[in-house]
Amino acid sequence: MRGRPAGKLSVMAPLISKATLMNATQLIPLLAAMVAVCAAVTDFDARRIPNRLTYPATLVGLALQGILHGWGGLVASVIGGLFFGGMLFLFYLIRAMGAGDVKLAMSLGCIVGFNASVQVLVATALAGGALAIAFVILSGRTVETLRNTLSVVAFHGQHGLRTHPTINLDNPRSARMPYGLAFAVGTVYWALSSYFWR
Repeated sequence: MRGRPAGKLSVMAPLISKATLMNATQLIPLLAAMVAVCAAVTDFDARRIPNRLTYPATLVGLALQGILHGWGGLVASVIGGLFFGGMLFLFYLIRAMGAGDVKLAMSLGCIVGFNASVQVLVATALAGGALAIAFVILSGRTVETLRNTLSVVAFHGQHGLRTHPTINLDNPRSARMPYGLAFAVGTVYWALSSYFWR
C-alpha cells in the first residue's frame, strides 16, 4: 500500500522538474526586458546608461544561463554578449553610438544567449529605425536629417570607420535620440513574443 504514493511521486518527479525548468527559463525574457526598460529610463532622463546597471546585468545573465543550461548555456551567453556588443561596437568606433549602448547590448546578449541575441538585435534595430523617423518628424528637422544622413553615408563610404568630423556624439549640436528606448521596445517585443509564440 505504501508503494503506490512512491510510484506516483516517481512518475510526477520528471513533470515537476520540467515545469520548474520552464518557469526558470521564463526568467530570461523577464530579466532582459527589465534591464532594457531601466536603461531606457536612465538614457531618456540623463542621456546615459550607467555601469551599475550593465555590469551586474552581465554577470547575472552569465550565471543564469550557466545554472539553467550548464556549460553550453554559459558558452552561448558569452558568445551572445560578444556578438550583440560587437555589432554595436562598430557604431561606437565611428562615434554614432555611446559606450553605454554597447555595454547594454553586451549585457542583453549575455542574458538571452546567442540565438536569441540575433532576434533581439533585429527587433532593436527595427525599433530604432521607427523611433528615429518619429524623432525626426517631431523635431521638425527632416530635411537637415536627410542631408546629414547622405553626408554620413558618403563619408564612411570613402573613409571607412573613421569618425565623421561634425556629425558624431562629441558634437553638442548633433541631435541624439536616446537609443535605450529602442533597446526597450525591441527587447520587450522579443520577450512578449517568446511568451506567446512558444
